[in-house]
Amino acid sequence: METKALPSSFNTMASNTNSISFSKYLHSLSQTPHRLRKRMLATWTPDQELNQVRQRSGADMKRKLKWYDLVALGVGGMLGVGVFVTTGEVAHNTTGPSVFISYIIAGISALLSSLCYTEFSVQIPVAGGAFSYLRLTFGEFVGYFAGANLLMEYVLSNAAVARSFTEYLCVAFGENNPNTWRVKVDGLGKDYDHLDFPAVALILLLTLCLCHSTKESSILNLIMTVFHVLFFGFIIISGFFKGSAKNLIKPAGLIPKGVGGVLKGAATVYFSYIGYDSASTMAEEIQNPSMSLPIGIVGSVLITSVLYCLMALSLCVMVPYDKISDKASFSMAFQNIGWKWASNIVGAGASLGIVASLLVAMLGQARYLCVIGRARLVPSWLAKVHPSTGTPLNATLFLGLCTASIALFTELEIVLDMISIGTLLVFYLVANALLYRRYVINSKNPPSQILFFLFLLSFSAIGLSLSWKFKQQWWGLPLFGGSTITIISFFHYTVPCLSNPSGWSMPFMPWPPAISIVLNVFLMATLKLLSFQRFAIWTFLITLFYLLYGVHSTYQAEEMEIGLVGDDHHDVNLNSSMQQQTKLDNIQVI
Repeated sequence: METKALPSSFNTMASNTNSISFSKYLHSLSQTPHRLRKRMLATWTPDQELNQVRQRSGADMKRKLKWYDLVALGVGGMLGVGVFVTTGEVAHNTTGPSVFISYIIAGISALLSSLCYTEFSVQIPVAGGAFSYLRLTFGEFVGYFAGANLLMEYVLSNAAVARSFTEYLCVAFGENNPNTWRVKVDGLGKDYDHLDFPAVALILLLTLCLCHSTKESSILNLIMTVFHVLFFGFIIISGFFKGSAKNLIKPAGLIPKGVGGVLKGAATVYFSYIGYDSASTMAEEIQNPSMSLPIGIVGSVLITSVLYCLMALSLCVMVPYDKISDKASFSMAFQNIGWKWASNIVGAGASLGIVASLLVAMLGQARYLCVIGRARLVPSWLAKVHPSTGTPLNATLFLGLCTASIALFTELEIVLDMISIGTLLVFYLVANALLYRRYVINSKNPPSQILFFLFLLSFSAIGLSLSWKFKQQWWGLPLFGGSTITIISFFHYTVPCLSNPSGWSMPFMPWPPAISIVLNVFLMATLKLLSFQRFAIWTFLITLFYLLYGVHSTYQAEEMEIGLVGDDHHDVNLNSSMQQQTKLDNIQVI
């Protein structure tokens, strides 16, 4: 057997093609300032997002989900994360028995943010969630920044949740050490040296399931969520029946870490509510979005908030906070009260709940990446929807592999604060975007007037947060607290606002989104300095990617496609002969 020789010009043609591609890229980099001016603040209309941009995925996602599917997806996406992953760690190290108050504060903030999401999702029912809402309101870069942060949060939180699955599964099979099924590797750094192969297997299995069908995945989630809620009821009733109210005040009172600890705990557990954000990304697959989305998003947040608070309270009633385990905390709590049989049941039920939350979160993360790919901010092959399954196949597979890689070795404590700061920042931006859209785009007020109000509100919220955090001057809290209320009241009575012309709209404007802005800033200020340092590194990396790839990709996709090449006409004058040279003859094997 012999191979037919390649054409003599093959190597020359390939070399010339690579040379031209590299020179083109260098030329594109030299045009970065010009392209930034064109693209950073570029916006789309809802109609363009719903039609022209969505068509870039090829096939449409299939509208098979109803309102109860969305409620189940929201509840399922949130329940397993917050209670089983963060409650024990936060109660033991940050808040004490008052962890349930942290969940109340975080729940109020999440509810306000979910109302902002609801109006956007009804008006712009696409799979992009916050990325699409911000890109249509504040421009391409802000949307990209939010989308990149949400993807980071999804991947990190899913990895952390998958590792918690292994801990609870160990307990379900009677193992007292949560690290029993992990492989210890000497030589790796602390918190990175326990390889978790069950977590990797779970993520890969769910990835394959999500590639197959959204509707079937939703049915599976619905079954698991119903069981999960019943299971929560068992834990809550058992905890209150077997526990003692004295544990809420022993050994150091209800709030042993102070109010600051409660607020810091609220910021840490806040990422538990990211599941409703996943629900908004299902907008392209919902029947009757104008009715189903408000019920699904707001309803799931309310149900989850109540269950979170009751679960956290039952844990602290069963065991004094200083004896709560920060790993598999609920199972260990039942062991401490002498219910070994219940400990195994809790381990099994928690494992199932974590599977449900992972299923929904991985649904959401793939749809975010798919829509970012439609915008050409990442390679366009990530935007493709499989014609037979109606799922974003490439995005699902890519993020599944990324999540599995991190879950293999990274401990929960490494990522919690990082996840929280990104989530709070994105929800802060969405609240700002809703105010801008309602008062400028819908109500035709001058943009400068609204932007000045948003700046004053954020500045006052930062002042209030720093006054609380550092407690240097007693007058800071009343000064900035009073100024915040004054700014919102003045804006309310002096600037006209029209309702959203179609579908559900936020009531009592501008108070809910304005309070959401203040709460998100306040909770961010309670996080550790290290989380801000890590976030700054992440921000630098995603900004660099935008400058080196994103802005040039979208410039060609958006500007050149409609002929707005400006001074950059060189980019579209491709050498036709070189294009023909790349069409090689088929290589036959004899």
